[in-house]
This record gives sequence, structure tokens and C-alpha cells, in this order.
Amino acid sequence: MTEKEFLGLIASELNLKQSQVQSTIDLLDADNTIPFIARYRKEATDGLDEEQLRAIEDRMRYLRILQDRKETVLKSIEEQGKLTDDLKSTILKVPKLQDLEDIYLPFKPKRRTRATIAKEKGLEPLADMMWKQEDEDGDVEHIASSFIKDDVATIDEALEGACDIIAERISDNADVRKMARQQTTSSGTLVSSAKDTKNIGVYGVYADFDASLKKLQPYQTLALNRGEREGFLRVKIAAPVEDILHEIKRKCLTNARSIFSESIIKAIHDGYARLIAPAIERELRSELTQAADTHAIQIFSENLRNLLLQPPVKDNIIMGIDPGFRTGCKVAVIDETGKYLDGDTIYPHPPQKRWDYAKIQVKKLVTNYGVNTIAIGNGTASRETEQLIAEVIGELDESIHYIIVNEAGASVYSASPLARKEFPDLDAAQRGNISIARRLLDPLAELVKIDPKSIGVGLYQHDVNQTQLSIALDRVVESAVNSVGVNLNTASSALLKYVSGISNSVAENVVSYREEKGRFTNRKDLRSIKGLGPKAFTQCAGFLKIPDGDTFFDSTAIHPESYDAARSIMGELAISESDVATIGHLLPLKLKERSLSPARLAAAIGIGEPTLMDIIDAIEKPDRDPRDSMSRPVLRSDILKMDDLKSGMVMKGTVRNVVDFGAFIDIGVKQDGLVHLSKMARRFVRNPMEIVKVGDVVDVKIVSIDIEKGRIALSMILDD
Repeated sequence: MTEKEFLGLIASELNLKQSQVQSTIDLLDADNTIPFIARYRKEATDGLDEEQLRAIEDRMRYLRILQDRKETVLKSIEEQGKLTDDLKSTILKVPKLQDLEDIYLPFKPKRRTRATIAKEKGLEPLADMMWKQEDEDGDVEHIASSFIKDDVATIDEALEGACDIIAERISDNADVRKMARQQTTSSGTLVSSAKDTKNIGVYGVYADFDASLKKLQPYQTLALNRGEREGFLRVKIAAPVEDILHEIKRKCLTNARSIFSESIIKAIHDGYARLIAPAIERELRSELTQAADTHAIQIFSENLRNLLLQPPVKDNIIMGIDPGFRTGCKVAVIDETGKYLDGDTIYPHPPQKRWDYAKIQVKKLVTNYGVNTIAIGNGTASRETEQLIAEVIGELDESIHYIIVNEAGASVYSASPLARKEFPDLDAAQRGNISIARRLLDPLAELVKIDPKSIGVGLYQHDVNQTQLSIALDRVVESAVNSVGVNLNTASSALLKYVSGISNSVAENVVSYREEKGRFTNRKDLRSIKGLGPKAFTQCAGFLKIPDGDTFFDSTAIHPESYDAARSIMGELAISESDVATIGHLLPLKLKERSLSPARLAAAIGIGEPTLMDIIDAIEKPDRDPRDSMSRPVLRSDILKMDDLKSGMVMKGTVRNVVDFGAFIDIGVKQDGLVHLSKMARRFVRNPMEIVKVGDVVDVKIVSIDIEKGRIALSMILDD
């Protein structure tokens, strides 16, 4: 296929116009980033969003890989002198890599097999004679005896060698492979059993398991893979063997009266059992794993995006506490900008049990710095520390609240070079609780400092393809960072490196420039950054904001390339640049007063209507933060225990994690509760993300409590 044909295929598959696909590919090939194209090239793509742009990018990448592979295969077959016009035409039309590999299999250079050994012994003419199946009279043994020589000692050895050649031919037949794969896929099952029924670990449910390949759930695939890898399970595919053998015989046994029919049938059985079935099992297991990986990565990605876009707790003095028993609880106080103010270590829990003194220490920090909110990490000793803080709050007059914060990855950050650079005079343990406090102050700015895989909002994230996971999660972080925008004067290098067009080294250079020259006052200053050329400036400038800079537009999402257009809009509406910061919100009203439609105004200024509307939106709401529309975190002032819970109670909780079978909800007790998929709505719910996402604040009803096992079953159907 040609590139033009690729464009048509992608447009058809994604239900888009070919011009949209063409423009997107042209922009991507020119090294424009997805966030930049989505926001600042809407006219070119006719308003495609990031998801659509990614789909085009991924599909085009696959088709180009397929095309490259076709060229390699054609060259290989041609060099063997076996390329015919029909074969070339078939290869050029093949739509999938797997189908291409099936066609190439007979021509693919092989390691030394039983068939190649038989050919080396001169048995291929016997195999050819048998394969034609023309002889209906004669003696098989007499014919085979003529092939006995030095390296073929017996008639049986000659026949077995010929059958090995035929078995490989059958195995290499693309139609046979395709049929066997389709039959296995449609009618096969995945079966698992315990290697040792007395030692099955956490895999009891899979000790005697059998599920249709078509109905197998992604999380089941990943669990079975892990159980097999850890040595607890035997896992195999059970195929419809008799049906497959029947079809192979129908295709390959062309003359049942042939004297060689018995040998052909033997070769069919051997070829399937020894060559086809194991290969297809490997392929299908790989496909199942790949599909499960893709699904798990998608769930993880969505959870991560929602976690990153949690609304910041602004204008608060926050105390972060990293709980612990023997080593104590590390305490840190940060101001409204995230600056570290003070810290301490308290020992309220065993073995020290300095409960009362710990309360005095916490109260002192709260009073000295005017702490409004306390963030407690959810690790070891979390709920015991919560009890301490609840008592402190009850004994103080100030209005203070606390929240349990997911501390996953805090220890990873605390030991990182970035943490050491930020806090060179603090030990790793103390840096961790600063991170806990900061991820409440501004989750996005803090969580980008941590490897996304360590944030812990998925299922089986350590079992899936780690390369694919890293790529997907980096995309998520990039999308989240650019959708929110970055304060150029406060952003860390960890945050800056995710901005469109900015590399790791350029991010470091931006921070170094800021440290040497002072705060940025104009986006133009970016041109002085080492390594940030004109192309990178175009990609990043609109996402980097400078509050209180020289130019009002620098504090908005308006791109510098549109500043003249923005001034023209204000000129048309008689608003001066000096007034725009205070009366920008009146732009829609002024448009209406002057009876100016967006289309007319855009045409008068010479820009596209999408760009016009984005400029007006940025001027109208320069401080707009997409995170403001997300659910606010639930702050608490008193503790709740599992003993306090009763079946039927309705409570407010925060969604901590969404998985295939439901969602885990923090309702303020030691253990998160589970809302099973069946308890999310009265209607059938296929995907829990149709109903909830990480960070949502929801009302739930307690269905059951198992204090001994620490399990809480919840329901979102409140009127049962």
C-alpha cells in the first residue's frame, strides 16, 4: 500500500475525513507534539482531540512497520528465486503482520529441523511422491526401499523422514495455520491447574480453572500468567483438536484411495501436534497477554490521569506526616507555595509510645505556622497516626482538617537525585513527608517527580509489558501537564520536561537560567535558553505561563503567535490591553452588544474560528484550571473505626482505585471498601469507568463488614 492508501484506510477505520488524517500525519512528521497540535493547530486538523490524534499516530506507525516488513519479506523471497507475481500480489495486499508472517513461514530461513535432516538424506523425492497422492496401486514399502542407503538404514526410517517433510509442509501452509488459529480462538479454552494443591498461594480460584478464550477477562490472563511464572500453576490452551484435524485432512488428504493416505494422515497428526498446536498456543497466549496488557495499561493510564488532575488545595499551610512505628513519624510543614518551613520526628507509637509528647510537638508546629490542613500518608501506622491527629484537632480551637493521602512513590522520590537537589540538608525520610504534603497542595506538580509506575493506581502494573506501560504513562503525564499549563517561574525540571517541545536537558537549563538570572518576565526570554531553538519555542511557549509578567497574554494559554490576533480582537471590541486583566470576562457580552458573530470576527481578523474562541476563552478566564471541575478532596476532623460501621449506613467516600471488577473507596476507616461492578448501578455496567474515576467523591452504602479480614463491601445503589 502507498502512504495515500494508508491515509484512506485510517480515515475509514476512524470515521474521519482523509484531509484530517493527512494534516495530522504532516504535522507529526514535522515533529509537532500531540498536545501542541490538539490545542494550537485546530484549523489544520478540523478540531481533532488528543485521543483521535493518538489513534492516527499509532495506526500510521503500525502500517509503516507492516510496509517495511513486507519489503523485507519480498526481498528475502526474491533472493531465494521463489517470488511469483501471485505471491507478490498476495503479500502486498495482506492487512496484518500475523498474516504476513504466515505467508512468509515456508520461505523463512529455519534452524535445522527433522524435515531439513530428512531432505539432507535425500528423502524429499519420496515426500513429493507421497504428497501427490496419485498412486492407488503398488506397495508402499517397496517404493520406500529404493531410498535406503548409507544414512537411511530402514524402510521405516525412509517413511518417517518423508512424513517429517510433509508434516512441516502442512505446518507451513498459511491456510492451514489460519484455520487452526481461528478454530482454536473461537472454540478453545484456557485451562489451569495447581502444581501442588497443598501449596497454591493466592491462586486458589485458578487451581481448577477453565474459561473460553473468547470470554477470558484481561485480569484473569494476567493473574494466570503470574501464577504460572511463580510456579504455582500449570496453564495451557485446550483446542478443538478433532475439528482442526478434520479440517486439515479435508484440505490435505486429496485422495483417500492413495496407497500413501495412511502416511499422510500420520503426517497430519504429527504436524499438528508437534508443530502447529505449540506454535498457535504460543501465539494465542502472546495475543491474550498483549490484549490484557493493553487493557491493564489503559485502566492504569486513566486512573493516573484522574489522579494527576486532582484539584490542588490552594492557599493552605499544610503539614505532611509520613507515619511509622519504630522509626517514628516524620512531620513537615510547607507554605502556600510548597516551600519547606519546618519539620520534626514524633514517636507516638510502639516501641517508644510517646503519645502525649507527640501531640505537644504537633500542636506547636500547627500553632507556630498556622497549619490549616494535615496530610497523612496511607502506609504503615497511617490509621494509628490518624487517631493522634484527630485528638490534636479536638483539643485545638483552630479550624483544622486532615486527609489520608496516597503515599505511593514518596520513598522513591525521597531517595532520588531531584529530592537531594531540592533538599540537600534533609535526610531521605524527611523529604518523603514533604512530598506527601506537596501532593495535596498540587498533585500534578509533585507526582510528576515520581516514576508513574510507582504511583500505584492500577492492577498488575508490574506484570504488563514495561516498555508499553512506560510509553503510555508518559503520554498521560505529558497530556495532563500540558492541559493544565505550567508556571514558568515555579515549575521544577521534573514538571518542565513534560511540557511540549522541552527535553530533559532543556528543562534543567530553564531551571538553571531562572536560578542565575532571576524570574522570567516575558516568554521571549525562553529564546535565551540553551538548547531551546525556534521549533521548541513554538511547541512549548503556549503551555508556559508567567503570572504578573510584562505582558498579560503571557499569563494565559494564548500562544505568542496569536498575540497580534488577540490585540486585534480587543481593538474590535474597544478593550485596551491594560484593561483586559480586569474586564476580560466581558468579551462575550461585548461580542453580543456589537452583533459580532465569531465567524465574522474571525474572518475580519484573519484567523480560524477555533483559534478565535480559544483566545476569547483565555482572555475571559485567564486563571482557568481544568482541575477546578474535579471533585474536591474530602477533609475530615474526626476518626472513624470499622467498629463504628453498620450495614446500611450511607457515607461519603473518595475513589482511590478503579479496577476491572469495581472500585476501591476510602470512607475514612483503616481499610478501603470495594464497590463491586454489580453494585455500581441498577443497569448493567461493563466498565466501572463508565460510573466513577479516581478522585471522585461518591455516596456509598455499607453492605457488609468483615472486621477479621478487614473487608468492607459497599454499594452505590443507595435505595435497595
